[in-house]
This record gives sequence, structure tokens and C-alpha cells, in this order.
Amino acid sequence: MGINSESDLSANLQIGPTTLGMVRIYIEGDGIDLPMDFDPEEAIEIAEEIKAAAMQAQQMAAKGGKGSKKR
Repeated sequence: MGINSESDLSANLQIGPTTLGMVRIYIEGDGIDLPMDFDPEEAIEIAEEIKAAAMQAQQMAAKGGKGSKKR
């Protein structure tokens, strides 16, 4: 499965700080229980990557790409 593969799977996502000063991304779903801890600097890098991907997706949607909300 890759970035562009669609799936019917669903999961819950939680993000927050831990008592040990880490940032936890927690994914829970059918057969999935995945806590991932990152130091704050890594978490900031991940957040920047997510923001960059979201901006690229917005640009693609604005150009009428697949998944565009234009009608």
C-alpha cells in the first residue's frame, strides 16, 4: 500500500505530549495499537512535512487534480 492507494480501513489518531517530554502520535484501529514517541525536534520536523504536504495537496486541488472539491 502506498500514499496514493485508497483503503476502507479506519483508525483514530491522537497527538499530544507525554509526561517524559516527548510527543506521542497514537494510532488505534482494528488490530492496530501503535504509539510512536518523538523528541520535540523530530515532532516539529514531522509537523513541517505534514504542512508542506497539505499545501501541495491544496495546490493540486486548485488545479483540478484528483480529489478536487471543484465542481
